[in-house]
Amino acid sequence: MKITKILTTAALALGMATAVIAGSHSEKTKVGFVYVGPVGDGGWTFEHNNGRLAVEAEFGDKVETVFVESVPEGADAERVMTQMALNGADLIFTTSFGYMDPTINVAAKFPNVRFEHATGYKTADNVSVYSARFYEGRAVQGTIAGRMTESNIIGYIGSFPIPEVIRGINSAYIHAKKVNPDVTFKIVWAYTWFDPAKEADAAKVLIEQGADVILQHTDSTAPLAAAAAAGNVIGFGQASDMAEFADGPRVSSIIDNWAPYYIERTRAVMDGTWTSVNTWDGIAQGMVGIGEITDRVPADVKAEATALKDSIASGDYHPFTGPLKKQDGSDWLAAGETADDGTLAGMNFYVEGIEGDIPG
Repeated sequence: MKITKILTTAALALGMATAVIAGSHSEKTKVGFVYVGPVGDGGWTFEHNNGRLAVEAEFGDKVETVFVESVPEGADAERVMTQMALNGADLIFTTSFGYMDPTINVAAKFPNVRFEHATGYKTADNVSVYSARFYEGRAVQGTIAGRMTESNIIGYIGSFPIPEVIRGINSAYIHAKKVNPDVTFKIVWAYTWFDPAKEADAAKVLIEQGADVILQHTDSTAPLAAAAAAGNVIGFGQASDMAEFADGPRVSSIIDNWAPYYIERTRAVMDGTWTSVNTWDGIAQGMVGIGEITDRVPADVKAEATALKDSIASGDYHPFTGPLKKQDGSDWLAAGETADDGTLAGMNFYVEGIEGDIPG
């Protein structure tokens, strides 16, 4: 009888201890991040990881964050997301366009897990989408590039021919052309988000073709390194300030600031107010930042670029304001007319003046 009582008491104590442990674990919100590149890429993934660290700093021991880096877009991504959900993630951020269908597929299997997909457009009851208006930053870059090029050839490294990238090319071109009617764009498609060797090769090809300004929509610092090696070429930080090149070719940057959004959405899961939303913020909301414009940029050009940034932030100016035609010469926007978000979100055409075709 005494032994039975001791065992019962022990079992009860063990059960209570287990309950306490389980209870303490369940109070922690587990947040997962799926990255297309390494956290040390110096650009896109680096800034998403800064957002993850900001979540940890904001909530302390109330959250647990996990991440997997360098996850290929496709089936591998679906496996990683599934494992995160099985391991108890309450919220999962999937941070590349090619993760869109995998996110939707996995979300359907885990209706109690919240998913946030970056740069896509497919949503569900438990899937939100979010992106930044990078094209606003491209307008500023295009202005600087158009003013500073001496060869009148600007090189652009594209990742994949998706609307996000096409928007950026168009915005940069429109604003370079505004300040320098003689400017031409040469575009090389790298077909990767992060591959330093391919990105460096693309930059070298553009430089060999006469480009003395390089813009990029890829994630590594390799194009800036190629510009530095060339000696007379300037470039821009992509997704982060890429400060190691601040005293060399890098004259400014677009900085992606994901931290406020990640904190807000994590808090919404914690307090039970999370709902599926579609967020597309820009300079005004602080999601797109314009990095330091270095002294390599003439003072009048710096002032012009800063004024443009401020007018975009205030809403006084939209980077896609007519009159604008499409590449084939057809009318797109009348004088003073601005592009609607639907057209921008699905943009699949170049504006008039850009040479070459968009790959199919």
